[in-house]
Amino acid sequence: MAKRGGGYRCSECGRAALAWTGQCPGCGAWNTLEAEAAPTGGAAGRAARSGRAQGPAPKPVPLGSVPSERSDRILAGIGELDRVLGGGFVPGSLVLVGGAPGIGKSTLAGMALANIAAHGAGVLYVSGEESAAQIRTRAERLGGAALEVPVLAEPSLESVLAAVEAERPAVCVIDSVQTLSVGDSAPGSVAAVREATGALLESAKRLDVTMILIGHVTKEGSLAGPRALEHLVDCVLHFEGERERTFRTVRALKNRFGATSEVGVFEMREGGLAEVADASARFVGEVHSAPGSVVLCAMEGTRPLLVEVQALVAPTEIVPPRRTATGVDRNRLALVLAVLARHAGVNVSAADVFVNVAGGVRVDEPGADLAIALAVASASSGTVLSSGAASSASRPGAAGEGRPLACFGELGLTGELRHVAHAERRVGEALKFGLERVLGPRPAEGTVVGLDARETVADALRAAGAGRRLREAA
Repeated sequence: MAKRGGGYRCSECGRAALAWTGQCPGCGAWNTLEAEAAPTGGAAGRAARSGRAQGPAPKPVPLGSVPSERSDRILAGIGELDRVLGGGFVPGSLVLVGGAPGIGKSTLAGMALANIAAHGAGVLYVSGEESAAQIRTRAERLGGAALEVPVLAEPSLESVLAAVEAERPAVCVIDSVQTLSVGDSAPGSVAAVREATGALLESAKRLDVTMILIGHVTKEGSLAGPRALEHLVDCVLHFEGERERTFRTVRALKNRFGATSEVGVFEMREGGLAEVADASARFVGEVHSAPGSVVLCAMEGTRPLLVEVQALVAPTEIVPPRRTATGVDRNRLALVLAVLARHAGVNVSAADVFVNVAGGVRVDEPGADLAIALAVASASSGTVLSSGAASSASRPGAAGEGRPLACFGELGLTGELRHVAHAERRVGEALKFGLERVLGPRPAEGTVVGLDARETVADALRAAGAGRRLREAA
């Protein structure tokens, strides 16, 4: 007997299932299995399901005999975005841009299209959720060549593909891929998103058109839709930030044509997104020497970045006490607190601990461990950490008073400070802004001018002047 349906597929991980269940057997998410259409019948469908190909088998060729396709990249005209992309858009690529509602995804795409159109290249803006009048309102705010960008307010995938075929633009923006309707499938469903992305991918490769897909995110902050969507595209950009704050960051979670460690920093203004070329100056300019405040010398791709890490330790009667982390991984915070208690004598088991990276920036690298440890120890002991010498850090009028302490380094489970990459660039960025003393682990080779190298976290706390209540590790 033939199957009456096509089964079910998880909208989070893309795993197929024969019957509906409340929880996905693959990723464990609840209520994410959605019905799929029945598989294609006929000889082609039976051959695809059985693994037997029709006609002669294709013959593989050596990579050396494959002609090289070296096409010039299309610059977006936005330095921060071009660096994250690896030097601009690659013709024929599929770029997925995700972010929270209202974060500025459409604004960034509109600015990029305006700059590309100003240089004479063809562009097209397709919107399935906004009218042409709404898009014009945003373009008037951006000004310049934004009003010259052709727009198509059409949610039908067939109409969008026909327009791309007729116009042949160099860059096309689809805002958003979850709003495209495909046949009888509901917009935003697993089947519709997969079908739309596959069709757009085929069109992009065949016509050599760069497709920029704008996508929604879930409550957890990950890209909505099946995970297969991320595997289909060539580049995944994540737009981060808080709508209440002005700073925005763009990260590459996947990039087949460049590095995935770069980050672009923007500031939302009345006239759109403005590039922040020197982000360290913005963040360090707001730092004040106070208990629980240190400066982290972080690396975002190839660029050093100075950010302020703040900590607050407050007594509590709640059991268990709260551990809140904003801008850093909560599990990493728990590890740092355990290392402090075991190897540095800083016990905050009866207190709430709050850690925040000021400015709405998120830091994921392990080099932030020492900054978290120093900030928590400083807040716990009420000591102001300054960039002066260790013997005079807590004495009024000491050299370096008023200048916050800069640091970086990864913590090992045995309390040692572990080497992290690009120590010279981190220290150089701190010295550039007058932070004369930087605490960190010993470099792998040679010495770094301006680096106060330490072996253990307890030694680093004593050197920073936060060791008044430390005990020697057993």
